[in-house]
Amino acid sequence: MSAYLDNSATTKPCAECVKAVEKMLTECYGNPSSLHGLGVETAKELILARQCIADSIGAKSEEIYFTSGATEANNLALFGAVKARKRLGNKIVTTAIEHESVLQSIQELEKQGFEAVYLKPDKSGNITAEQIYNAVDGNTILVSVMYINNEVGTILPVESIAMAVKKANSPALIHIDCVQAYGKMPINASRLKADLLTVTAHKIHGPKGVGAIYINKSTNLTAENFARIYGGEQEKRIRPGTECSPLIAGFAAAVKALPDIKEQEEKIHALNSYTRGRLAQIDNIKFNNDETASPYIINLRVPTFMMSQTIIQELSAKYGVYVSSGSACAKGKRSHVLTAMGLSPETVDRSIRISFSRFSTKEDADALCDALGELIASHPEK
Repeated sequence: MSAYLDNSATTKPCAECVKAVEKMLTECYGNPSSLHGLGVETAKELILARQCIADSIGAKSEEIYFTSGATEANNLALFGAVKARKRLGNKIVTTAIEHESVLQSIQELEKQGFEAVYLKPDKSGNITAEQIYNAVDGNTILVSVMYINNEVGTILPVESIAMAVKKANSPALIHIDCVQAYGKMPINASRLKADLLTVTAHKIHGPKGVGAIYINKSTNLTAENFARIYGGEQEKRIRPGTECSPLIAGFAAAVKALPDIKEQEEKIHALNSYTRGRLAQIDNIKFNNDETASPYIINLRVPTFMMSQTIIQELSAKYGVYVSSGSACAKGKRSHVLTAMGLSPETVDRSIRISFSRFSTKEDADALCDALGELIASHPEK
């Protein structure tokens, strides 16, 4: 029996998603831009999927654009926002714990002459609203802050961004990376006053290879601001190319299959508390995030002389327990999130991330805790 607890990296596609993908591959496989019957039927499925994603974040269907995933969506958001506002200022405000797709995009923008401010977290990974208020000024053209951190589960004060922008009389556009929050807590683009918002399918039991960007219609941003690929009218030229209708349909099916968010959160809170309680019984386990973080993520330092990569491999090979050491996109590099939190290199190198989904169980938690206990006992810290 295996225990998959790496759901912040990706999730197993749900049955509804698989069924929708199969239907589009085998029955409704026309090009949605074709004018014949099969193409029209495929186009109808895309219309329904777009409306589904829009409804899930309180947006209009015409404000949703499909992408290949969150990395592309984040790149489009950042480069598009800066291109649209570059005549009004030069400053970008973000945090030091953003996903690499945001950080590397902003680093590239710095090379182009833009100024970037990276807000630092405390030792639990928290960023305060006051930090955002102090950083945003009249020269700020973009504020990009994730809703939930993917490594430690910190819930960032994204609802304060709009007020900070207003108070500073700033021309800044607001981008919120909602990848880890989507499907796990209520998200309403209007209430957040977001100009740009990004989500992806494979974190909510949808397929890999598809995501979406929300672009607030009232900002009057155009394809010229965003287009980095040319050669078609799809997605209003913001992201041209034949749409991947099977993945888009699978994305929508996964959204429709999401359970009641409040009920699900209560279940995951209980599972988180149970798991933390069992882990706390293991000598010298140290939690890197606190209980104010998203209940879907536990980050901890393992008391063994082995590096985190070895711990992960041992848990997988010997016990069938699957966890990670941080963002899967980092490919094993030292966590920039834990480093920004001020944790020691020794702690960073021996930390692992446990992440739940709605399909996670107490049996999974028990398998993890039993395996960790045995592994630590057989490889004690020197």
